[in-house]
Amino acid sequence: MDSIKQVGITLPEIGFHSGADAFMTTSSSQFLGILLLDRALPSDATPPTPPIGSMRNPATFEFPTIAETVIGAYGDDVIRGKPELETAYIAAARRLVERGAIAISSNCGFTIRYQAAVAASVKVPVVLSSLLLVPTLLRQMAAAAKLAVLAFDSTHCGEEFLGLSDPAARARVVIGGIEGGKLWHNEMRRTPLATSLADIQQEVAGCVAQLRAVHPEIGAILFECTVFPLVAPVIRQITGLPVYDITTLCRMTFSSVADGRAVA
Repeated sequence: MDSIKQVGITLPEIGFHSGADAFMTTSSSQFLGILLLDRALPSDATPPTPPIGSMRNPATFEFPTIAETVIGAYGDDVIRGKPELETAYIAAARRLVERGAIAISSNCGFTIRYQAAVAASVKVPVVLSSLLLVPTLLRQMAAAAKLAVLAFDSTHCGEEFLGLSDPAARARVVIGGIEGGKLWHNEMRRTPLATSLADIQQEVAGCVAQLRAVHPEIGAILFECTVFPLVAPVIRQITGLPVYDITTLCRMTFSSVADGRAVA
């Protein structure tokens, strides 16, 4: 597709089903720790490395990362909400800190369900979801502007995730999702199937276009889903709007606590 070629994005078939903790390692003792969804892969599987932009690709960030798969945390359970997973998330977060993580994030925006529990269990900053940015982004914009939150599944993106108690602020947030599409069907499997960048772009761009048609006041876009950063450059080009995602939050958080050795 032309809009993808213009920003230099290729269109290989990509799988987001890597369960391997194959993240960048360096001599530094400081890392961004990433809590990964369980992908139910065979123990001898060697999944491909996803493109830059994915939380599973070490080249996404300019600093070293480590990861822990949260056993039993399958995407469909996290998205729909499974309270029993809280213990597994806490245990995995503590392992990351023991390994040198100075900040912790995740590769699913719906892990915001476990944000409070994980943050209370470790002594490093915890930013499990880009949804934590909602109140801040609203204050960046003019009072008449709206924030579009683009979710993997908008039917499960509850009010409690937005961090807003002011009705006037809530009225400025519009939520859309790509539920029912190719990416949704592929990722809701216990072992997900591959989805092309072209399909992801089409679904994300289509959702954004629908939201903007109804809400022309939209002044910025926030991606809840951690797959969407793969097409963020295209969406910025198409819309001319600021686009924020989990990688935005991770960079800000890591840089606030890292010393020079970690980011050199």
